[in-house]
Amino acid sequence: MQTPYQKPFKVVYEFFLDHPEKIRQALGWVSNVIFVLTNQPYGFTPEDIHIIVVSHGRELPVFAKKNREQYADIVERLESLSLYGVKFKVCKMAAEQIYGLSEKDFYPFVELVPSAITEIAHWQQQGYSLIIPQVFEIKR
Repeated sequence: MQTPYQKPFKVVYEFFLDHPEKIRQALGWVSNVIFVLTNQPYGFTPEDIHIIVVSHGRELPVFAKKNREQYADIVERLESLSLYGVKFKVCKMAAEQIYGLSEKDFYPFVELVPSAITEIAHWQQQGYSLIIPQVFEIKR
């Protein structure tokens, strides 16, 4: 028996990670929703899945064009997800105050929003479910 997921499927992800590299695993949470819903038995289309990622942690430099070489594989994945319809929003306060970045410093698929916290609350009020990926370091 399959859970009867309904269209549109609306999710807002909060990315507030303690290291840029952890965005790889966090993006897995995004990809998981897309994978499950676009395959059988669901067969959703990209138009049926509304995903927003709001970033305001130490992963924020990954979204800056000047860091493309350092995070090339992650940027390719971000671009791919954006083509699928995933919207990436970065906290303007964090970008400017912590990293000294402005709108021109980000990729075209990234939107700066006034505040990550108010943005997340806004989308929850619009019926989006909040998911906060938990990314742990495994020490061996």
